[in-house]
Amino acid sequence: MVQSQKTLVQCDFDGTVTVEDISFMLLDAFTDGDWRQWEDEYASGRISVGRFNSEVFGMIRADREVMLDYIMDRVVIRPGFVEFVALCHQRGFRLVIVSNGLQFYIERILGDLGMADIEVHAARTRFFPEGLRVEYMGPDGTVLDSGFKESFTRLFLADGYRVVYIGDGRSDFAPASLCHQAFAAVDSGSLLTRCREGNVDCHPFADFHDVVGAIDTW
Repeated sequence: MVQSQKTLVQCDFDGTVTVEDISFMLLDAFTDGDWRQWEDEYASGRISVGRFNSEVFGMIRADREVMLDYIMDRVVIRPGFVEFVALCHQRGFRLVIVSNGLQFYIERILGDLGMADIEVHAARTRFFPEGLRVEYMGPDGTVLDSGFKESFTRLFLADGYRVVYIGDGRSDFAPASLCHQAFAAVDSGSLLTRCREGNVDCHPFADFHDVVGAIDTW
């Protein structure tokens, strides 16, 4: 890598920074109805991520603090993440979380880790008695129904960054395929399989210690 070249790390959150998917944890705990039927629709590609989130989070009537209280003792951060963030700061890498999850819990979890300064782009949430309303805002302020993660990847690339991608699931494949280097979690999601099927170079990782060990090759 050229010494003067800017490096940006675009990182997913649920199932990547965390071991489990926090949004699914909330849906299991607080939805009134069978939200998994919508997950099947999304997994099969019949509906967008925007439609999926609108349908399933609309089933939740709990307020923000109730949900945050529920997850705080249940969140497991993938080992090595703290060290990874420190090394990104040391090397001058710009670290950005871009997630299909909900911004309010991502920011709380990172804040509790002492990492409130990490840049986060995720679903914006409004709380109503009849259910949550979520939406994705692209880099230009446009509401997006799909393509949220890759919209930021394209922006970062256009800004001249060498982009390294870290993720785990199906929504990570499109942005990962655009990046200079990609890492896929081995224990969750389908990113690793999709990259191998699509001939996209992708490095498997079990925890962030594996990613830290690869930084010298960036």
